Amino acid sequence: MRWDGQAIGADDGALPGLERAGLVRSVRTPEFAGITFHEVTAKSALSKVPAMSRMPFRWTINPYRGCSHACSYCLDPATPVLLADGTHRPVGELRVGDEIVGTQSHGHYRRYVRTRVLDRWTTRKRAYRVSLADGTRLVASSDHRFLTERGWRYVVGGAGRREHLALGDVLVGPGRRATHGPTDGEAALLGQDVTGGGALRVEALEALGGADDLVELVDITTGTRDFVADGVVSHNCFARPTHRYLDLDAGADFDREVVVKFNVDEVLRAELSRRSWAREAVALGTNTDPYQRAEGRYRLMPGIITALADSGTPLSVLTKGTLLRRDLPLLADAATRVEVGVGVSLALLDPELQASVEPGTPTPRARLDLIREIRAAGLPCGVMVAPVLPWLTDSTRALTALLDAVRDAGATGVTVLPLHLKPGTREWFMSWLAREHPRLVPGYERVYGRGTYASKAYRSWLWDRVRPMLEARGFGVSGHRGPAGVEGRYRRGELGGLGDGGPPVDGAYPRGSLTGSASPAGPGAPPAQHPGALAGMPVDGGGLDVAGAGVEQVLF
Repeated sequence: MRWDGQAIGADDGALPGLERAGLVRSVRTPEFAGITFHEVTAKSALSKVPAMSRMPFRWTINPYRGCSHACSYCLDPATPVLLADGTHRPVGELRVGDEIVGTQSHGHYRRYVRTRVLDRWTTRKRAYRVSLADGTRLVASSDHRFLTERGWRYVVGGAGRREHLALGDVLVGPGRRATHGPTDGEAALLGQDVTGGGALRVEALEALGGADDLVELVDITTGTRDFVADGVVSHNCFARPTHRYLDLDAGADFDREVVVKFNVDEVLRAELSRRSWAREAVALGTNTDPYQRAEGRYRLMPGIITALADSGTPLSVLTKGTLLRRDLPLLADAATRVEVGVGVSLALLDPELQASVEPGTPTPRARLDLIREIRAAGLPCGVMVAPVLPWLTDSTRALTALLDAVRDAGATGVTVLPLHLKPGTREWFMSWLAREHPRLVPGYERVYGRGTYASKAYRSWLWDRVRPMLEARGFGVSGHRGPAGVEGRYRRGELGGLGDGGPPVDGAYPRGSLTGSASPAGPGAPPAQHPGALAGMPVDGGGLDVAGAGVEQVLF
């Protein structure tokens, strides 16, 4: 189906704040189910970074507002969903506010809890049937996820080598034949541990119809990010907070309402041709990811890269999207004329935790492969280990494994960054933490208080942990000024009994990720020494933030 044929009128569902952004048309297409792309005529392409941010660059370009990384998880409308009163209702008949059964992590266990339906919508996608040993037949989209004894798994594989179901996998849930009748108006399993069993073993996986055969499917959002579908624990879509300045809400709009500056390359060329342009370095990917899924359709980055290189302007790209592979030849060519830096963000290696905090994004393995390909193309590649999550990703074991992996992939530099919780982001993250790791909430409240940044004690403590790791792997720290703003060391017990944790506050980028720090060494060269191997946050603001469907999504 042609993209142009999917346009909707500017008065047909356009959001009020977009009128001032130069809205041309809004587009919906089955290729990106549940997402509306608002194409706007950009008045400017280059954005000047406020001086107070203390970022090591003054200019950036953001071709997109919002992000299409997140997946849309959909089921057959007839799929029965377990309600909180112990009865069932087809997912297609659920309404916002309905009380249903979800799950919540309690230490090392997951238990059934009461939750509510927060949103519901329909889409048309290709469907797949998952057949279980007990006779259950689940019909879902390829990117729907079910909970198995090995963690969350997509129905089928896809971009980024994502973890998917295989024959023999055992799904988790009460099972459709288990008796969970009402008990005093509640489902009998509320409060019980979530378990699996051989009856929920996957025996067959099959596509329904051909690639062009689309069927109506339904998706919901719940307070726990999951629900029980036909006896199996099923994931749902969870949106992240963002661009309120366009009158878009702080929830689903980030994933569903993507603003596209479709003329950005033309505007950029005009700006670069001005006599006043001093050819200062331009950083891309400092707000939303320029290589999100929508870039595969709009192809804005080739024009941007070419315009910058043709004008003699140095450039750098920071991304988590493996679509960057497409433009490696173009970036390599640009590097023969101007300085080019490439950065990849990678927060953790644990695939289950990664799927929980950043669903729909390329897996850690896929991003490590991307680093190797960037280096093989003769380009530098700095890695942003961000954000470090207290108690979740800051243990010696986790950091050692991650730094070993990025070193072996050929990274030219590494920067370690702590989690930052700005307003909007804070509410989302703490809600996620309360659902997934409630025992950690008191510790986070001690480390962050009511502020955006981790305490000085935490940053100092993490720096003590990370510094020798970086030095041992050839990621030099000789130029680092230490934890700026940290007076003295942390005292025993000052972290309130925290486990493993975080870095200092001096802003820095890994070698190779920004121009001015790119190494001329080839892909086989060892990681070079670089200053500022661990970065934190200037006391007066700026720096990295975390948002949305991926905690690891970094925003400046």
